[in-house]
Order: sequence, then structure tokens, then C-alpha cells
Amino acid sequence: MIQSNPALQKKLLLAVKKAQGTLTKVNQMIEDDCYCGDIGQQINATIGLLRNVNVDLMKNHLLCCGRTDLADKNTKKGEKFVEEFARIWDVSTRK
Repeated sequence: MIQSNPALQKKLLLAVKKAQGTLTKVNQMIEDDCYCGDIGQQINATIGLLRNVNVDLMKNHLLCCGRTDLADKNTKKGEKFVEEFARIWDVSTRK
């Protein structure tokens, strides 16, 4: 749970707000017919911000939820966590 780590929660919220602001800028740039290269650069900046949010979130997920589920005597919990994490990782690494 992110709430168990207030510093991380604050960091993630700030990064998401920055990404939202950048997307708003991208929207305006498209409406204003700005130079394609400049728009692409802003899109890549947004992707980078969100990628970093996802990495930090997944690290926390492993340390918090994963540690708990993998240590549980009920092996089904651990197996379910591994499947869930693999699915999330697969989606996040697709190109």
C-alpha cells in the first residue's frame, strides 16, 4: 500500500501531476499547430515521468505486498502475486 510510505506517495503524486501538466501542454501545442518535434519531445517527457512512477510503484509493490504474499504459508497467495506482477511487468515493457 502506498499510504504506508508517505514520502513515496508524495513523490508519485508530484510526478503524476507533472505528467498531467505536460499532457495539457501537449494538447495545447497540437491545437496551436506547433512544431512536431517539439510536441514529440513533450510526449517523450510525459512517458518518462510515467515510466519512473511505474518503476517506483512496482518497487514498493514488491517490498510491501510482495514480501507479505510470498512469505505467507498459503502458497496460492504467493503464486497469485507472482502471476499478477508478471502480468503488470509484461504490459509495462511492451513496445
